[in-house]
Amino acid sequence: MIDLVVAYTPFLIAALLLNISPGPDMAYIVGQTAVHGRKIGLFSSLGVISGAFVHVLAATFGLSAILATSALAFAIVKWIGVAYLVWLGIGALRSSFAKSETEPCSEEPSTPISTKPMTAFGAWRQGVMIDVLNPKVAIFFMAFLPQFVDPAMGNGAVQFLLLGLMVLLIAFFVEGMLVMAVASAANRIKGSRRLGAWLHRALGTMFIALGVRLAISQQ
Repeated sequence: MIDLVVAYTPFLIAALLLNISPGPDMAYIVGQTAVHGRKIGLFSSLGVISGAFVHVLAATFGLSAILATSALAFAIVKWIGVAYLVWLGIGALRSSFAKSETEPCSEEPSTPISTKPMTAFGAWRQGVMIDVLNPKVAIFFMAFLPQFVDPAMGNGAVQFLLLGLMVLLIAFFVEGMLVMAVASAANRIKGSRRLGAWLHRALGTMFIALGVRLAISQQ
């Protein structure tokens, strides 16, 4: 048992450090939480984790090797992801401007921050799509997890899958705490409609920025 703990300690530390490092997934979850609240933030996180699990499965069965070795496959997935992110961003910007044009200019502190309703399923689906359509996530798992697979400890594919699940479990706790913190801060400011519209515009801008970041990424 002690040997097992010692063997997996470096992996757990590395997985924790990776999950607390700022990145596109974290920015997305923070933005969704700030605009739509705690529930949507949590489902956005679950969506991202679900999308990452798809990549873990693909890497376990060797499917991610296609993205790592085929420039065409990588480019197809990447540009679909870019288009999806930019589409989300433009949609968020258009809805925020349309909303502000139909509302009075007066401040109403009692109104919610969000300017457009978002369902839990919609948030989950959005998170899944954003992660699944990012080929860099697949390549990350292919590069990171094999370093901790020990042939002496049994089936390599099973180890790979279990290690991936451990990374995602750590991500769930880290992102869950982040959502709680951001939601608490957002509840304190209780923004007006005007502030809500600007937050929604910031979310749309963030989507577009993530799309540009993915567009300029290399295989």
